[in-house]
Formats: sequence, C-alpha cells, structure tokens
Amino acid sequence: MLPTHTSPHLDSWRLPAPLPSDHGLPVLATVDIVVVGAGAAGVAAATTAAENGAQVLLVEKYGFAGGAAVAGMSGTICGLYLAHEEPADVPTQIVHGFAERFRGELAARGGLTPPQRYGKTFTVAHDPLMWCEAADDLLTAAGVRVLLHTTVSRVIAEEGRCLGVALLSTAGEVAVHASRIIDASGDAAVISQLGGEYHFGDDGRIQNPTMFFRLGGVNTDAFWSAFGDDTICPPWVTERIRARRDAGADLPREKIWVFRTPRAGELMVNATRLAAADGRVLNVVDPEDFTYAEVHGRRQVRAYERFLRQEVPGCADAFVVDTGVEVGIRQTRSIRSTDDLTNDDVVTARKRDDGICRSPWPIELHDGTRPRLHWLLDDYYDVPLGALIPQDGENVLVAGRCLGADHEALASARVTAQCFEYGAAAAFTAVHSLDADVPLREVPVDTVRRFMTAAGSTIDHAR
Repeated sequence: MLPTHTSPHLDSWRLPAPLPSDHGLPVLATVDIVVVGAGAAGVAAATTAAENGAQVLLVEKYGFAGGAAVAGMSGTICGLYLAHEEPADVPTQIVHGFAERFRGELAARGGLTPPQRYGKTFTVAHDPLMWCEAADDLLTAAGVRVLLHTTVSRVIAEEGRCLGVALLSTAGEVAVHASRIIDASGDAAVISQLGGEYHFGDDGRIQNPTMFFRLGGVNTDAFWSAFGDDTICPPWVTERIRARRDAGADLPREKIWVFRTPRAGELMVNATRLAAADGRVLNVVDPEDFTYAEVHGRRQVRAYERFLRQEVPGCADAFVVDTGVEVGIRQTRSIRSTDDLTNDDVVTARKRDDGICRSPWPIELHDGTRPRLHWLLDDYYDVPLGALIPQDGENVLVAGRCLGADHEALASARVTAQCFEYGAAAAFTAVHSLDADVPLREVPVDTVRRFMTAAGSTIDHAR
C-alpha cells in the first residue's frame, strides 16, 4: 500500500521498478560508494569516504553543492549550540566533527557570521556562494568524482540488494555500479525506488516549505536597533504583520525570522508560509505542489518585502537580492529505519550507547499558522546509527533529513550541523562495511563512534 501523503496529485505518479543487473545500459563507472545528493550530508559523506580510501562518485541534480543550505537558502548552520533558559553571553558548542570542519572552512573564507541569537540558543549564517566553493574544494582535495546536473533515474537491484544506480542527464542515461549507496537526496530517492518503506510525516501531515530571500540596501544599524538582538521577531513586528494582513496583505506568517549575513547592508529573511489554496500542506515530492510553492513563494516574498520597506526601520530603501533556487524544504519522505528516532527520544533528551550525533536543537515545527518551538534546555539527545539504516534493502543507507524519525523528532533532527554528522557516520559505516566485508547492518556501532571521535566529533564512549 502506498504511504499516506498530503498531495491529491501524487497517486498519479509511479516510482519506477528497479533495474536488474543485466540492465543493458552503458556502464559509466564501477565504484565503491555512490553518494546521491550534495547537500550537507552528501558532501560530508563523500568527502569522508574518499579520505578513508573509498572510490566515491557523488551525484547532484543542480550545478552546485549545497542542497537545502544553498538551493533552498536556509542559510544557517543550526544545531551547534546548547539552549539556555536565560540568554548566554557566549554560546556553548557541543557538536563538532565534520560540522565544525565545514564551519571553519566558511569562516576562513569570510563567509560566516559570528553566532547570532535565535531564541534561547544561537546559530550562524553563511554566504551561499562560499558554501559551494568550500564544498568544491573539500570534494576535489579528497578525490571525489562529482557529477553535477545529473539525477538518479532508477536503481539497479536484485532481491532487495542495491547494486548501483542509473543516472540521467542531457547526455542520456548510464549505469553506475557500486558496492554501497548512500542516499543523501533528502527525499529518500534511492530507498523509495528500491521499494523500501517510508512515510510522510504524521499520517501525511508534513512541515510547510518556505521561500527564503535576501534583502539588500538595508541600514542594518537602524534595523537591528529596532528589531533587537534576537533573530526571532519581537512582538511589535508581529502586531504590524497582523494589521497589514487584516487590511488584505498576503502575510500568512506573523512570526518571522531575520538573520545577519556576512555581507554589508544585507539581511536573510525566513518569513513565508506556503500552503495550498485550501490550506492543505504542500508536499513537494509532487511537482504540481512544488510548482505551486515556487510561484506563490515568490509572490509572498514581494509581499513581505513591501511590509519590511513600509513598516520596519532601516528597510525603507531595501530590495530583494534573490530568493532560494528552490523553496526551502523541511520534510518529505522519512524512511522506516532499523531504529527510528522517536518524539520521546527528543523531548526526554535520551542519551544512548549507539548514538552517532548529538542534537541540542529544539523541535522547530512548521505545520500550522505559526512556527512552534519546544526547547531542550541545557541538554541534548543522541541520534542512533540505526536511524540511517533502512528496514528493507541491502547495501544502502541514508544521511540527511530522510533519516528514520517521527514527525516532531524530525523537526529537530533535520538541521544542518546534524546532517553533516549523519553524512560522516554513513561514510564511516560504509567504508568499514567494505573493508571488513560485512553487511551494513553488521558494522559495530562502537567502530563507527571511534572513527567519528578520531575525526573530531563530540561523542561520549563511556556512559
């Protein structure tokens, strides 16, 4: 039975069946590991695997790395710092590893802001072009073979064992054979085509997409003096949004977030809330929903631009620099894994011996009229390795937002710092699986944790 979902159009589309080993396509390459998707998780996975001796091919549908961080212009590295009830003067960083390595690459280029207050915690914002350049340099130095402007059209599999992928570009279709596949697509593109079980949020209820934008021409001194130090808007801004909306403006979201960027006179704005005309949550796996989100997202951006120009100090001469290449996607498919991260794991800040990543980020849920936040104060939870391993299928695991997680748990676990760490964990698991000639499910979690600790990740071995 097909998973439940929010889109009335999605049943019109059928996922292609896997190709057999005698597929008849020309074989472009035979490699140790194929990584699908060059977002935070994919870049971390490909770089880490190649640096540890694997022959890696990375596939990305756009002409640049970055995924939601760049194409979706989410623009921040969330999930690095603890939250506190009383505002701290200096943030407490508890996530390091590949996340810290990439943060350092951005900082060295001048492409990163100092920590900015986000409610009870902090985040940092980055320059999208420098994000791409940092990824380019890491992948090149590691010896990863990268194919941009290329998508996975079908998987190659027999009896549930993934043997590679078919790739589609304007040049045509080819096959790549691989011993292991890391699905960092964000949409579980490989797992779903393999026939693995997945779900859309909570019985089809998923998080709203958002069209991020950058605003130039801002008198930032005047803006921040009025807006305050917190990137989450103050009550007076919400009140003015409500008044404008009551007067007919298309401003459906009343709690907006605004971030400093590394560029002078510029802000990054997270303000839009995209839903179907009848209020239904859009599922961007469906291209009709995706198209609606893109068109209406741009229209909402202009509405919020007008609001900022007319109502907020420092923005009188402001203008939209650009939007994301695509809407910011928070959630589509989540796999059914061997050990799903549960809502209870998050709210109780569960620590575990099989954890491969800490997360102090709040449950940041966008599936109603306003964002909802559940804070983890002075604490964090562990994400288990099993959340990256699908219940069904061999030779494949995931990294990034399509990990196995409950709806609310994913609203915390999907952010950038954690995705970097998931990618590293998936890479170490795949490399050890190859080196030891054992299935992915038989890789000892202690081995993965030792690899990650050696690479700088903050993981306690003894509890």
